Amino acid sequence: MQNKKIKVLFAAFEASPFIKTGGLGDVAGSLPIYLKKDGVDIRVIMPLFSSISNEYRDKMTKICDFYVPLAWRNMYCGIYKLIYKNTIFYFLDNEYYFKRDKAYGFFDDGERIAFYSKAIIESILHLNFSPNIMHLNDWHTALSAVFLREMYREVDKCNNIKTVFTIHNIKFQGMFSKYVLDDITGLKGNFAAESQLMQSGAINYMRGALNYADRITTVSPTYAKEICTPFFSEGLEDVLCRRKNILSGILNGIDYEKYNPYKDNEVYVNLKPITKNITKEKDINEITKEELIEDKIKRITTFKSNNKMCLQADLGLDVDPNICMISLISRLTDQKGLDLITYILEEMLQYKIQFVILGLGDKKYEDAFNKFANQYKNKVSANIFFDESLSKKIYASSDLIMVPSLFEPCGLSQMIAMRYATLPIVREIGGLKDSVNSYNKYTNIGNGFSFVNYNAHELLFTIQNALSLYYDKKEIFNNLSMQAFDTNFNFEESAKEYIKLYSQLMEV
Repeated sequence: MQNKKIKVLFAAFEASPFIKTGGLGDVAGSLPIYLKKDGVDIRVIMPLFSSISNEYRDKMTKICDFYVPLAWRNMYCGIYKLIYKNTIFYFLDNEYYFKRDKAYGFFDDGERIAFYSKAIIESILHLNFSPNIMHLNDWHTALSAVFLREMYREVDKCNNIKTVFTIHNIKFQGMFSKYVLDDITGLKGNFAAESQLMQSGAINYMRGALNYADRITTVSPTYAKEICTPFFSEGLEDVLCRRKNILSGILNGIDYEKYNPYKDNEVYVNLKPITKNITKEKDINEITKEELIEDKIKRITTFKSNNKMCLQADLGLDVDPNICMISLISRLTDQKGLDLITYILEEMLQYKIQFVILGLGDKKYEDAFNKFANQYKNKVSANIFFDESLSKKIYASSDLIMVPSLFEPCGLSQMIAMRYATLPIVREIGGLKDSVNSYNKYTNIGNGFSFVNYNAHELLFTIQNALSLYYDKKEIFNNLSMQAFDTNFNFEESAKEYIKLYSQLMEV
């Protein structure tokens, strides 16, 4: 089988459950496992952060150690191995760079990331594994594509490796002083590398990967088109348009084992399987489609109501299963469209709703949501922190979730919400447009609600539309919840697309 010939070294600076700060961690912790199930020989390589739990560290075994040449430095690197969900994870050890209380945000990030990128290539020389594809994720791995081409092409284990570079969020590119080129990367004087890395007098790590990678992907088809325009490209429009022929978008998925309403022990009440009294007198093949739909909707509405009442009690809200609960689970930043929400929130709260917020971020939004929570104690719950267990409870309890982003490469919250039969309200942008099929009042088909322009009152009108269905046409609303629940965002679909891409690369 051709898939078994594909050998991938999958590089990511974070991967759940070891360390996660955002969507990249979710993808890197799940996609390789699904690729492995489909027969790809894939290994994940990431830093050995000191914050990784002993639950995992105690199970790691050391494979080897060596020194990584980084300009004038020779820096120690050890490799530890762990098998997680039948997939091999390699962890690069260097306490000077990785013994930190968080993954990013340090004065020497340029050096730390350059070390990691170089160590990825050096590790290939010391592992009993010869990849034919190196899959690099975001700017933290971008220099690996440059180092591979400019410094290792004459090395036997490296000369046939093809590179895939995935953009998870183009806003974060890794831009540093031009002196990094000489003092850290050791590439000064290499005029090809210099010309591909430099931008506006600074070194741009992501630009290097975009110029050197054999294939460029991003996390949704719509975002792949958007980043070739000035507004979304964040200054990289020139290289993306020039290499448009090798750029594609593959929609992310979610881990259906992790987010499983039937078995999730972090929600209050699980979704029940098909009602027994339907099948006890009939063979399953004799049950009509209408009976199955009616039963599924009944089970979903019971699941939602029971979870909602438990969450209301825990958060100190009025306990009422018939009130529409709207949620926001997000980083509290401008990117997520929170200025739209805060602008209309006073009007929104005049309706019969409850609003639940979970997330951390910019102080102006944290303060705004806390203010509304104090003012509307029985209607608003502002949870200004992040807790994954609470997030699942909110997904399971909410009727609607808002994702009105200014830009959104993919977005996972709308997918997770639908997994728990919660209808998303999104702006038609990036992966939100690719994953949410907006309600059509003529056909009653859809798995959420959407609006086009970045306008607060378009968002409010969309919320009003959803509320009118919830209170006046509950049968239609419940049917939409079922359609959302039935939408497939399993990583299996994403894995198939990546396997096609890998196979094409190997044929070149």
